[in-house]
Amino acid sequence: MKLYVFSASDAHILHFIFEWLAIAIGVQLYRRQRASKQQAGLLAPGHYGVIIGCVLGAAIGNKAAFWIEYPHMWAAASDKLQLLMSGQSIVGGLLGGLLGVEFAKALLKQPQSTGDNFVFPLMVATVIGRIGCFLAGLNDGTYGNATSLPWGVDFGDGIARHPTQIYDMIFVLAWGSYLLRYRQAWQSQSGLMFKMYLAGYLFWRLLVDGIKPVPYYYFSYFSGIQILCIIALVIYLPLLVRQMLRLNTGEKFGLEP
Repeated sequence: MKLYVFSASDAHILHFIFEWLAIAIGVQLYRRQRASKQQAGLLAPGHYGVIIGCVLGAAIGNKAAFWIEYPHMWAAASDKLQLLMSGQSIVGGLLGGLLGVEFAKALLKQPQSTGDNFVFPLMVATVIGRIGCFLAGLNDGTYGNATSLPWGVDFGDGIARHPTQIYDMIFVLAWGSYLLRYRQAWQSQSGLMFKMYLAGYLFWRLLVDGIKPVPYYYFSYFSGIQILCIIALVIYLPLLVRQMLRLNTGEKFGLEP
Protein backbone atom coordinates (compact mmCIF):
# COMPACT_ATOMS: atom_id res chain seq x y z
CA MET A 1 0.00 0.00 0.00
CA LYS A 2 1.35 3.42 -0.95
CA LEU A 3 0.20 6.42 1.07
CA TYR A 4 -0.44 9.81 -0.52
CA VAL A 5 2.57 11.93 0.44
CA PHE A 6 1.92 15.42 1.77
CA SER A 7 4.58 18.11 1.75
CA ALA A 8 6.32 18.68 5.09
CA SER A 9 4.39 21.91 5.74
CA ASP A 10 1.04 20.37 4.83
CA ALA A 11 1.80 17.30 6.94
CA HIS A 12 2.54 19.43 10.01
CA ILE A 13 -0.66 21.43 9.52
CA LEU A 14 -2.65 18.23 9.11
CA HIS A 15 -1.10 16.72 12.22
CA PHE A 16 -1.78 19.92 14.17
CA ILE A 17 -5.47 19.84 13.15
CA PHE A 18 -5.92 16.23 14.23
CA GLU A 19 -3.99 16.83 17.44
CA TRP A 20 -6.26 19.66 18.55
CA LEU A 21 -9.34 17.85 17.29
CA ALA A 22 -8.35 14.92 19.53
CA ILE A 23 -7.95 17.23 22.52
CA ALA A 24 -11.25 19.05 21.91
CA ILE A 25 -13.26 15.86 21.45
CA GLY A 26 -11.54 14.19 24.40
CA VAL A 27 -12.44 17.11 26.70
CA GLN A 28 -16.06 17.05 25.55
CA LEU A 29 -16.31 13.29 26.09
CA TYR A 30 -14.82 13.65 29.56
CA ARG A 31 -17.32 16.40 30.38
CA ARG A 32 -20.21 14.23 29.17
CA GLN A 33 -18.94 11.28 31.20
CA ARG A 34 -19.05 13.36 34.37
CA ALA A 35 -22.45 14.82 33.51
CA SER A 36 -23.94 11.36 32.89
CA LYS A 37 -22.81 10.32 36.38
CA GLN A 38 -24.13 13.57 37.87
CA GLN A 39 -20.65 14.59 38.90
CA ALA A 40 -19.46 18.19 39.22
CA GLY A 41 -18.63 20.05 36.02
CA LEU A 42 -15.13 20.88 34.81
CA LEU A 43 -15.22 24.35 36.39
CA ALA A 44 -16.54 23.17 39.77
CA PRO A 45 -14.54 24.30 42.82
CA GLY A 46 -11.70 21.89 43.51
CA HIS A 47 -12.11 19.92 40.32
CA TYR A 48 -10.97 22.86 38.20
CA GLY A 49 -7.58 22.76 39.89
CA VAL A 50 -7.25 19.06 39.06
CA ILE A 51 -7.98 19.80 35.39
CA ILE A 52 -5.34 22.53 35.36
CA GLY A 53 -2.85 20.11 36.90
CA CYS A 54 -3.70 17.51 34.26
CA VAL A 55 -3.29 19.95 31.35
CA LEU A 56 -0.03 21.46 32.60
CA GLY A 57 1.41 18.08 33.52
CA ALA A 58 0.48 16.60 30.14
CA ALA A 59 1.99 19.56 28.28
CA ILE A 60 5.28 19.30 30.21
CA GLY A 61 5.43 15.51 29.96
CA ASN A 62 4.62 15.69 26.27
CA LYS A 63 7.70 17.77 25.51
CA ALA A 64 9.97 16.16 28.11
CA ALA A 65 9.42 12.68 26.66
CA PHE A 66 10.19 13.97 23.16
CA TRP A 67 13.52 15.34 24.34
CA ILE A 68 14.33 12.11 26.14
CA GLU A 69 13.66 10.34 22.83
CA TYR A 70 15.89 12.80 20.90
CA PRO A 71 18.69 13.87 23.29
CA HIS A 72 21.16 14.23 20.42
CA MET A 73 19.17 17.26 19.19
CA TRP A 74 19.66 19.30 22.37
CA ALA A 75 22.84 21.07 21.26
CA ALA A 76 21.45 21.98 17.83
CA ALA A 77 18.21 23.30 19.35
CA SER A 78 19.69 25.21 22.28
CA ASP A 79 19.24 28.56 20.53
CA LYS A 80 16.12 27.68 18.54
CA LEU A 81 12.92 28.02 20.57
CA GLN A 82 10.75 26.69 17.74
CA LEU A 83 12.73 23.45 17.56
CA LEU A 84 12.80 23.14 21.34
CA MET A 85 8.99 23.30 21.41
CA SER A 86 8.51 20.85 18.56
CA GLY A 87 7.53 17.22 18.93
CA GLN A 88 5.19 15.41 21.25
CA SER A 89 4.68 12.02 22.86
CA ILE A 90 1.50 10.25 23.96
CA VAL A 91 3.44 8.36 26.63
CA GLY A 92 4.89 11.61 27.98
CA GLY A 93 1.47 13.28 27.92
CA LEU A 94 -0.14 10.40 29.82
CA LEU A 95 2.55 10.21 32.48
CA GLY A 96 2.84 13.99 32.81
CA GLY A 97 -0.94 14.32 33.07
CA LEU A 98 -1.03 11.64 35.75
CA LEU A 99 1.67 13.36 37.80
CA GLY A 100 -0.05 16.72 37.32
CA VAL A 101 -3.38 15.34 38.57
CA GLU A 102 -1.82 13.67 41.60
CA PHE A 103 0.13 16.82 42.47
CA ALA A 104 -3.02 18.98 42.17
CA LYS A 105 -5.06 16.52 44.26
CA ALA A 106 -2.38 16.60 46.96
CA LEU A 107 -2.42 20.40 47.03
CA LEU A 108 -6.23 20.51 47.08
CA LYS A 109 -6.46 17.60 49.54
CA GLN A 110 -8.71 15.55 47.26
CA PRO A 111 -8.10 11.86 48.01
CA GLN A 112 -10.75 10.47 45.65
CA SER A 113 -9.74 8.92 42.32
CA THR A 114 -10.54 10.87 39.16
CA GLY A 115 -9.06 8.54 36.53
CA ASP A 116 -11.80 6.16 35.40
CA ASN A 117 -13.67 8.88 33.50
CA PHE A 118 -10.57 9.42 31.35
CA VAL A 119 -10.50 5.94 29.79
CA PHE A 120 -13.07 6.42 27.03
CA PRO A 121 -11.95 9.99 26.13
CA LEU A 122 -8.33 8.80 25.96
CA MET A 123 -9.30 5.96 23.63
CA VAL A 124 -11.06 8.27 21.22
CA ALA A 125 -8.45 11.03 21.42
CA THR A 126 -5.62 8.58 20.77
CA VAL A 127 -7.34 7.17 17.69
CA ILE A 128 -8.00 10.66 16.27
CA GLY A 129 -4.43 11.75 16.99
CA ARG A 130 -2.99 8.63 15.39
CA ILE A 131 -4.98 9.27 12.22
CA GLY A 132 -3.09 12.54 11.95
CA CYS A 133 0.20 10.73 12.60
CA PHE A 134 -0.59 8.19 9.88
CA LEU A 135 -1.49 10.83 7.30
CA ALA A 136 1.65 12.84 8.14
CA GLY A 137 3.73 9.80 7.14
CA LEU A 138 7.51 10.22 7.26
CA ASN A 139 7.16 13.77 8.55
CA ASP A 140 5.83 12.51 11.90
CA GLY A 141 8.31 9.87 13.04
CA THR A 142 5.74 7.38 14.37
CA TYR A 143 6.03 4.91 11.49
CA GLY A 144 7.56 1.44 11.86
CA ASN A 145 10.54 -0.40 10.46
CA ALA A 146 10.57 -2.08 7.05
CA THR A 147 8.40 -5.17 6.71
CA SER A 148 7.51 -7.77 4.09
CA LEU A 149 4.04 -8.27 5.55
CA PRO A 150 1.19 -7.67 3.07
CA TRP A 151 -0.18 -4.70 5.00
CA GLY A 152 3.09 -2.78 4.98
CA VAL A 153 2.68 0.87 4.00
CA ASP A 154 4.96 2.94 1.77
CA PHE A 155 4.99 6.38 3.38
CA GLY A 156 6.84 7.90 0.45
CA ASP A 157 10.37 6.53 0.57
CA GLY A 158 9.68 3.38 -1.44
CA ILE A 159 9.93 1.12 1.63
CA ALA A 160 6.98 -0.90 2.96
CA ARG A 161 6.84 -0.25 6.70
CA HIS A 162 4.86 -1.41 9.70
CA PRO A 163 1.88 1.01 10.05
CA THR A 164 2.49 1.30 13.79
CA GLN A 165 0.02 4.19 14.02
CA ILE A 166 -2.74 1.77 12.98
CA TYR A 167 -1.42 -0.87 15.38
CA ASP A 168 -1.73 1.74 18.14
CA MET A 169 -5.33 2.52 17.18
CA ILE A 170 -6.27 -1.15 17.16
CA PHE A 171 -4.68 -1.73 20.56
CA VAL A 172 -6.32 1.17 22.40
CA LEU A 173 -9.72 0.30 20.92
CA ALA A 174 -9.39 -3.36 21.86
CA TRP A 175 -7.91 -2.84 25.34
CA GLY A 176 -10.15 0.10 26.22
CA SER A 177 -13.27 -1.69 24.96
CA TYR A 178 -12.45 -4.72 27.09
CA LEU A 179 -12.09 -2.58 30.21
CA LEU A 180 -15.31 -0.69 29.48
CA ARG A 181 -17.19 -3.92 28.69
CA TYR A 182 -16.43 -5.21 32.19
CA ARG A 183 -16.56 -1.88 33.99
CA GLN A 184 -18.98 -3.30 36.55
CA ALA A 185 -16.22 -5.62 37.72
CA TRP A 186 -13.84 -2.73 38.41
CA GLN A 187 -16.25 -0.19 39.89
CA SER A 188 -15.78 -1.31 43.50
CA GLN A 189 -12.20 -0.04 43.22
CA SER A 190 -12.29 3.57 42.04
CA GLY A 191 -9.43 4.37 39.70
CA LEU A 192 -8.58 0.74 38.95
CA MET A 193 -9.86 0.87 35.38
CA PHE A 194 -7.61 3.81 34.56
CA LYS A 195 -4.61 2.11 36.18
CA MET A 196 -5.24 -0.97 34.06
CA TYR A 197 -5.63 1.12 30.89
CA LEU A 198 -2.41 3.05 31.53
CA ALA A 199 -0.37 -0.02 32.51
CA GLY A 200 -1.63 -1.88 29.44
CA TYR A 201 -0.74 0.99 27.14
CA LEU A 202 2.73 1.37 28.65
CA PHE A 203 3.41 -2.34 28.19
CA TRP A 204 2.10 -2.15 24.62
CA ARG A 205 4.37 0.80 23.81
CA LEU A 206 7.34 -1.02 25.34
CA LEU A 207 6.71 -3.80 22.81
CA VAL A 208 5.60 -1.94 19.68
CA ASP A 209 8.35 0.67 19.88
CA GLY A 210 10.71 -2.24 19.32
CA ILE A 211 9.64 -2.28 15.65
CA LYS A 212 10.12 1.46 15.14
CA PRO A 213 13.28 3.28 14.07
CA VAL A 214 15.17 4.33 17.19
CA PRO A 215 16.59 7.88 16.99
CA TYR A 216 18.86 7.38 20.02
CA TYR A 217 19.74 4.17 21.84
CA TYR A 218 19.99 3.96 25.63
CA PHE A 219 22.12 1.08 26.92
CA SER A 220 22.64 0.09 23.26
CA TYR A 221 19.11 -1.31 23.02
CA PHE A 222 16.22 0.81 24.32
CA SER A 223 14.64 4.00 22.97
CA GLY A 224 13.83 6.89 25.28
CA ILE A 225 10.11 6.02 25.21
CA GLN A 226 10.86 2.41 26.14
CA ILE A 227 13.00 3.59 29.08
CA LEU A 228 10.11 5.77 30.28
CA CYS A 229 7.69 2.84 29.95
CA ILE A 230 9.98 0.55 31.97
CA ILE A 231 10.44 3.10 34.77
CA ALA A 232 6.71 3.88 34.88
CA LEU A 233 5.74 0.19 34.95
CA VAL A 234 8.20 -0.58 37.75
CA ILE A 235 6.61 2.18 39.84
CA TYR A 236 3.01 1.73 38.74
CA LEU A 237 2.50 -2.05 38.60
CA PRO A 238 2.75 -2.60 42.39
CA LEU A 239 -0.03 -0.02 42.87
CA LEU A 240 -2.14 -1.75 40.25
CA VAL A 241 -1.61 -5.24 41.69
CA ARG A 242 -2.37 -4.05 45.21
CA GLN A 243 -5.67 -2.54 44.10
CA MET A 244 -6.61 -5.57 42.00
CA LEU A 245 -6.13 -7.81 45.03
CA ARG A 246 -8.84 -5.85 46.80
CA LEU A 247 -11.43 -7.01 44.31
CA ASN A 248 -13.76 -9.81 45.30
CA THR A 249 -12.65 -13.16 43.90
CA GLY A 250 -15.57 -13.33 41.45
CA GLU A 251 -14.77 -9.89 40.04
CA LYS A 252 -11.13 -10.51 39.17
CA PHE A 253 -9.97 -9.94 35.61
CA GLY A 254 -13.47 -9.13 34.37
CA LEU A 255 -14.56 -12.74 34.06
CA GLU A 256 -17.92 -12.06 35.60
CA PRO A 257 -20.22 -9.82 33.50
